[in-house]
Amino acid sequence: MAIPDQAALQRTPFHDLHLAAGAKMVPFAGWSMPIQYAPGILQEHLHTRSQAGLFDVSHMGQIDVTGSGACAWLESLTTADLAALPPGRQTYSLLPNTAGGLIDDLMIQRLGDGFHVVCNASRCADVLAWLAAHLPGADCQYALREDLALLALQGPLAESVLQPLVDVAVMRFLDVRTALYGDVALRISRSGYTGEDGFEISLPAASAARFAQRLLDHENVRWTGLGARDTLRLEAGMCLYGNDIDDTTTPVSASIGWAVGAARRAGGARAGGFPGAAVILGEFQEPPPRVRVGLLPDGRAPQRAGTKLLGADGREVGVITSGNHSPTLGRPVAMGYLDRAVKLSGEALHIDSRGQSVSVSLTSMPFVPTRYRR
Repeated sequence: MAIPDQAALQRTPFHDLHLAAGAKMVPFAGWSMPIQYAPGILQEHLHTRSQAGLFDVSHMGQIDVTGSGACAWLESLTTADLAALPPGRQTYSLLPNTAGGLIDDLMIQRLGDGFHVVCNASRCADVLAWLAAHLPGADCQYALREDLALLALQGPLAESVLQPLVDVAVMRFLDVRTALYGDVALRISRSGYTGEDGFEISLPAASAARFAQRLLDHENVRWTGLGARDTLRLEAGMCLYGNDIDDTTTPVSASIGWAVGAARRAGGARAGGFPGAAVILGEFQEPPPRVRVGLLPDGRAPQRAGTKLLGADGREVGVITSGNHSPTLGRPVAMGYLDRAVKLSGEALHIDSRGQSVSVSLTSMPFVPTRYRR
């Protein structure tokens, strides 16, 4: 596979700061992104769990949806109960296709009469194409905000770092507010992709580096790369698009059926009405044959995506979709899809690791308890 020319990749407003911090830059979804810095993934992970890690997530798509029909239109495309989402709040939602698979998973914020949607970088083009194909008319509009950057400040000290700059102490998990830092307009949500308390901060790209440096001047803040972001989200039991969910997985099979709002389920006030609703709602009644589960492989070696899960007699009964060493637990953890009947039976599982049989046990997720400020 040809490695993309770094010069041809898009760069975030923090590119020079990453280089100055000694980042190892890699291609990711068409962007030049830091995978790690000099301390390394392990130390970046542990620092986020104990203090505050700063993540550049400006590669993610930020989309404004406005107009008098914005709420009804977004509800017709997603699984969220947006009618009940008050201004100043955010929700996790899914963008399904007509077969019930997932085009993407989204964070949707409501501010006044409009919405701000954050999608995955690798799926941004597909999300925009889906919106364009289903735009109903002049009563709603959408726009990709390429003029914005996005930072995530995550960890138990995130509030103490940010509070002297902006009042965030009153915010609770999934709250959203706008604020000014000097002349810089910030849109702040109390959310993240690590399982820790923290904030995601959308701000003008032109002012972003200056604000990031202000955060980095704090003794408890360090840049943290994509490598640690992946181990942190795995410990939190969160899906990664392309690994744990894709356009063939359904919400119930992915164990994220909770992202289908109660009002959108059978018997709800606005049941269905989104693409693939018949399939998705049907699986609440008749569960799919495979479901996403948490896994604890024996030994010390991480078991990677694509590794087959085997039943007691050696037959294939599932597959690992995400797996790595857990820095917090000091052992390998994984998630994957398992035949539902095998999960219910409690049958012993193992994998073939280079000719050696390694036992695998089921466990609940998250692997590490979340610490959201509720």
